[in-house]
Amino acid sequence: MAPLYFEEPTSESTFLFDCVTVSVVKRAPLASNGVINFQVFTPGVHKKPYNKSSKIKQIQLEQDSGKSLHDSELKRSLVDLNRAGAPLIELVFEPDLEDGEEAAALVKELILIMRRLGACTGRMEEGALRVDANVSLRNFGDPLSTRTEIKNIGSVRGVAGAICHEIQRQHTLLENGGRVVNETRSWDAVNKVTIAMRDKEVVQDYRYMPEPNLPPLRVNLRTKEDTQDVISVPAIKDLIPELPEDSRRKLIGQFGLRPEIAIQLVNEPPLLEYFHELTLDTVRNPTKVANLLLNDLLTVLNKRHIGVEDCAITKDQIKELTDMFLRKQINLDVYRKIIDELLDKPNNISPFDLIAEKGWFIITDEDEISQKCMEIIQNNPKIVKQYKEGKVKVLKALLGILVKNTSNKLDMSVAAAKMEELLKK
Repeated sequence: MAPLYFEEPTSESTFLFDCVTVSVVKRAPLASNGVINFQVFTPGVHKKPYNKSSKIKQIQLEQDSGKSLHDSELKRSLVDLNRAGAPLIELVFEPDLEDGEEAAALVKELILIMRRLGACTGRMEEGALRVDANVSLRNFGDPLSTRTEIKNIGSVRGVAGAICHEIQRQHTLLENGGRVVNETRSWDAVNKVTIAMRDKEVVQDYRYMPEPNLPPLRVNLRTKEDTQDVISVPAIKDLIPELPEDSRRKLIGQFGLRPEIAIQLVNEPPLLEYFHELTLDTVRNPTKVANLLLNDLLTVLNKRHIGVEDCAITKDQIKELTDMFLRKQINLDVYRKIIDELLDKPNNISPFDLIAEKGWFIITDEDEISQKCMEIIQNNPKIVKQYKEGKVKVLKALLGILVKNTSNKLDMSVAAAKMEELLKK
């Protein structure tokens, strides 16, 4: 690839030659010496989220030069030039991440930021974002050792997997007395291994070339005055929307959510929109709303292999369904069933009407619940005898029979108390 740098005029570099103004310019990346703060949390890997920062060495313009396709069986290489010349921005980070999960969390944060800014879809599977990872091992306190580069990783989980595998590969190699070679490797997502592509011993192979046709980028760092030739950085800063890290802080501070819940909501923008819509009215409990979205709505969508962004359920439908659950008109089982039904129904159908049609409203009448409990007690004398002899754990068995016989239509908090009360008589 050929790195392209914007040219920034210096204030002291203007000279006059025969009445013609000539500006001496310096080549520089678009930005340098930045930092990005993010949260690292992968359910099943980390018990709790933790904060991480990564330094941005520089951000630069590049253009795609195409890609090489190597066929080991036919022993030949092909060149794909379909994307040659396409402009792209490259972010170069300092080597301050410790494992694949941290790198994956950083990539996820970048995707969220770019989507908030409207700069990029971040869909790695469509080629909107690609990741090259450099991996090197060292003993504590030692300088960085020889690194290998893993090219064009195509998914967030692929980033974690590729780096994890490469760390283990290098560790095994060094433990066996081998030597890490400065090379470029590719990630085989099917077999979960990195594969050698080419060595990098000769830097000239990259053929870095500056782009002579890029005009200078002139910026105003002090005021909000914007002209055709000079871009005001403070004016642009005012247009930046709330970024993911700010959203997480607000969810934790304003709504009292646990950090891992805040992370999961921010990671799924459509769910975050549902959450904000549902919590505009302070009557709804934010924690219960978040749990419904993450544990129940998301469970149904995942089971149906539907992406959150493709969920056709409207905010009004979610609001109506959530209110019925919070008022104990329906239980979690019905909540999930209605979500599943709504995914196949027109988006103007009312969850209330659908539940009424199915007869899925919870029975809350105490007299009716008492009658149902008495029927279970009368029909299961052996279990009742065990309870009265001190085996109180069999209460769960009686409640399970009650749930089955009533098709889970009872308010079980009331039913459990009523069943225990009747057994003690």
